[in-house]
Amino acid sequence: MAEKIIINDVGPRDGLQNQAVILEPQQRVALIHTLIAAGVKHIEVGSFVSPAAVPAMSGTADVIAALPKGDFHFSALIPNLKGYELAKASGIDTVSLVIAASNTMNEKNIRMSNSQVMSFAKDVLGRSHTDELITLACIATAWECPFEGLIPENTVIDLCAELFAAGAPEVVLADTIGAASPGQVRSLMTKLVSEFGAHRLSCHFHDTRAMGVANVYAAVECGIRKFDSSIGGLGGCPFAPGASGNVATEDVVLMLNQMGFDTGIDLGKLITAADLVAEQTRTNTSANSAKWIKRQIEKGLL
Repeated sequence: MAEKIIINDVGPRDGLQNQAVILEPQQRVALIHTLIAAGVKHIEVGSFVSPAAVPAMSGTADVIAALPKGDFHFSALIPNLKGYELAKASGIDTVSLVIAASNTMNEKNIRMSNSQVMSFAKDVLGRSHTDELITLACIATAWECPFEGLIPENTVIDLCAELFAAGAPEVVLADTIGAASPGQVRSLMTKLVSEFGAHRLSCHFHDTRAMGVANVYAAVECGIRKFDSSIGGLGGCPFAPGASGNVATEDVVLMLNQMGFDTGIDLGKLITAADLVAEQTRTNTSANSAKWIKRQIEKGLL
């Protein structure tokens, strides 16, 4: 049997949060349903942030209320304790919190210092254990910060150790501005896998310098078997200069499928989701593989 790799589509949150066109909750639910129809079971469906700061995420509780039941893994981002309480009240099973590896990014993103955000993370990890919620911890700017430059590997390794010690079941390593190269990814992930095990780690890459898929490949070679990606390659952090779109789900799935891994995702149906979000946001999505996939569909090969 083919080895499985989990794809967590962050399009309904990370993909939409920085778009000029703001989608209503029912439109976001429609997008999530098309992703589910394509076989995507892990989806980041929204975030409990201030609507004034990120208007595109207004109504996340309404989105969650409309989600189907079943073998799905839906998550929502939380920036603070208020966000955690709102997420808990919504009934979602999994929340994710972000800790930047650089102090300046933490201050720009969630208005906390490194020590404050770590205290918040430990508080949430403790509460979520009692509340029987899963909390995923994401280390942003794990390779480079738009304000402070290159991040020392030991800084990231120490952060991982502290998060795991606090009870995080999984740590996501995020190349927030898409600055990492495959060599840098291989170097850091090799050390992290050796220290903590591949099963406790996942990766989140952006395609700013057209190296997103190459970076996924490098992480796969290190043993990583779970990745964030965004339908159509949409995305970008509104608080991180230079953070363009995420690596496209279509591109990642195509590569992994052709490498012989089992993603459980139907490429033909995935294109339907990409076309929908392009229509919804009135943008041209950026998946490099889209034209090729559509040609295969026209030939009846997908």
